[in-house]
Amino acid sequence: MAAPCELRFDCGRICLDLAATADGAAAERLAGPDQLRAWLTGAGLVPHGTPLDGVDGRWVGRFRGLRELLFRVVHGELRGGAAEADLVLLNSAAAAGQPPAVCAVRAPDGTLARALPGPPECAGLLAAVARDAIGLLTDAAARAQLRQCEGESCTLVYLDTSRGRRRRWCSSEVCGNRERVARHRRRTTVRREQSGGAVADPVTTAENFSAGR
Repeated sequence: MAAPCELRFDCGRICLDLAATADGAAAERLAGPDQLRAWLTGAGLVPHGTPLDGVDGRWVGRFRGLRELLFRVVHGELRGGAAEADLVLLNSAAAAGQPPAVCAVRAPDGTLARALPGPPECAGLLAAVARDAIGLLTDAAARAQLRQCEGESCTLVYLDTSRGRRRRWCSSEVCGNRERVARHRRRTTVRREQSGGAVADPVTTAENFSAGR
């Protein structure tokens, strides 16, 4: 069985990070409650240390359902407009629960820390993600930063906040490096063909390439 894929939190918004759990994965990133708990904490939907004993298979199914909806809506908007039926579903998800209110509590070392007053509800967390998507898609400045990764077969969407808005890949270390490796191999193949096969193929591991976007 394939090992669970690593979760990513580099798309620029919580809703995009949820959509990213389905993109280009060799295995399901939200494979079960443990992975969903890790995503909820990593995405910042709940403070670190929040008890998430209530997370079960039903939660996983509901978050996967919202993930599919977000994928359709975001890609639909990039291509001219999401389906009205999907916008209705997104608005319903946003209104179906109340996102948990974060409180300031005193930590053992005397500093203030974030905490929830009680166990979070699935509907409230789903609503938080749906509202984040609505906020993103209705904010002209943020929406203008939406980009789809140029990596081959990658459908991940991210916010391009780079200088000059020239970011091409969801991750320089993932899709960017794959493109650099592929480009290098294509050049090597051309040189070999032109020289009659006398050119040796240099090592093309990821370490040979810079990580700039």
